[in-house]
Amino acid sequence: MIVPYFLVVYHTIMLNFIDKILCQFESCFSRKASFRWFVTISIGFMLRSDKLGVTSVLRDLALSPACYPSLIHFFRASSWALDSIRLRWFCVVKNDFPLYNEGNFHVLVGDGVKQSKEGRRMPGVKKLFQESENSAKPEYIHGHMFGGLGILAGTPGCRACVPLSIRLHDGLQAAHEWKGAPVSLASHVLKMVGDAYCAAQVFGDCLLLLDRYFLTVPALRTLGALNRSGSVRLEIVTKAKKSCMAYERPAPRKPGRGRPPKKGAAIRLRELFVSHKDRFVETRVEVYGKQETIRYYSVDLLWGQKLYQELRFVLVEMNGIQNILASTSLELEPLSIIRLYSYRFRIECTFRELKQQIGAFCYHFWSKHMPKLSYYQKTGEAGPLEHVKDERSQKTILKAVRAIEMHMALSCIAMGILQGISVYSAGKLSSEQLRYQRTPSRGRVSEAAIMAHLQKYFSLFMEKRPELRITQIIQEQQDTSGIYWDSLAS
Repeated sequence: MIVPYFLVVYHTIMLNFIDKILCQFESCFSRKASFRWFVTISIGFMLRSDKLGVTSVLRDLALSPACYPSLIHFFRASSWALDSIRLRWFCVVKNDFPLYNEGNFHVLVGDGVKQSKEGRRMPGVKKLFQESENSAKPEYIHGHMFGGLGILAGTPGCRACVPLSIRLHDGLQAAHEWKGAPVSLASHVLKMVGDAYCAAQVFGDCLLLLDRYFLTVPALRTLGALNRSGSVRLEIVTKAKKSCMAYERPAPRKPGRGRPPKKGAAIRLRELFVSHKDRFVETRVEVYGKQETIRYYSVDLLWGQKLYQELRFVLVEMNGIQNILASTSLELEPLSIIRLYSYRFRIECTFRELKQQIGAFCYHFWSKHMPKLSYYQKTGEAGPLEHVKDERSQKTILKAVRAIEMHMALSCIAMGILQGISVYSAGKLSSEQLRYQRTPSRGRVSEAAIMAHLQKYFSLFMEKRPELRITQIIQEQQDTSGIYWDSLAS
């Protein structure tokens, strides 16, 4: 196979980058075999051509079929700690990725994602309501509720949301009293704030972009407590509901007895679009990758029953659509808040690529010790996990949960490496140079194009770089005899 010289150079850079990233995780594993499987599975996720479980790693890397038991056992092995791997991934992203800065802040993006699962013995599966307006999605599903966290990297025009962690945020509350269960009774909203603050302890001061679902009094209380107790600062930029009610600052206290007021007059924010329309400023700003003409008005008001925290509200009108944005930071300029919130959709693109390319949600981890989920469970009835009393069964179920979260962690690492390659190759390589595209993408090369290129040339260039650690690890586990594959072909 004749390969153009510029692709030879580019693929060498790609392999070096992959090798550099994955080798930094070696100290997270107490056994060398576990680290080898970590490398193999991560690369397998970047090359997989189907979504039929982790066995796709065996097929796409031409591994020996005898590797299958070890491959499955890896996800439940005791030789690694999930928190250690997550922390190392945070440090790798901080040191080796071109992160985007907004002033002195890095920009985190958080959101929830629901995945339908038919397995009735999968821990964490529960009935979930779909808020999506997509008519192809049912109103209710049985599945897993995840909280996803990413960080913005790259430059204008080729920006990506690198996934940092995707954790189960719901469905396991009944197991919080089990021995060794890392389960919290906190809500999905509070867990998202907690995950973001853990990331901020590695990256430094951060802004967290969230959807309007996350603007709650408990979230702001938790955020305030974390900022007071830690050495880093986390601020939230989000959207407020149209029915949002805020308050003016209280008037100076009058002489006499009585408690000083905590709030002033109530203001219904959506009414400001009419009552304060002469105060709106018209300008052009880049949102969602396009220059748009907008009208905006900024005001600092108190918000939250019994909390009354001062937030910066930005009322925006664009193309006849009205939105109310909110920021816990009073230092951010209104136009910065508008532009920052437009970056929130990047995590939706990351979720799409994780689903369609990496196959992050195509796992099948279950336990025979898990009682069957009833699709017709009534409100108030005990869930499946509440019936598990045996300690051995509890440990086995927790191993299945750990396997699911490890699968998600490996998927984040694999997707992050693809995005790192994409961001670094921006302006040096185009998608049509890697594969045919009817409509070539602008800006950076897509993750799908990089995956297609790796699938086509990975084995060829692995032979030309035998000195790399990842090459040695994969070649040690490949089926060199060809007896098994010849028998399948015949």
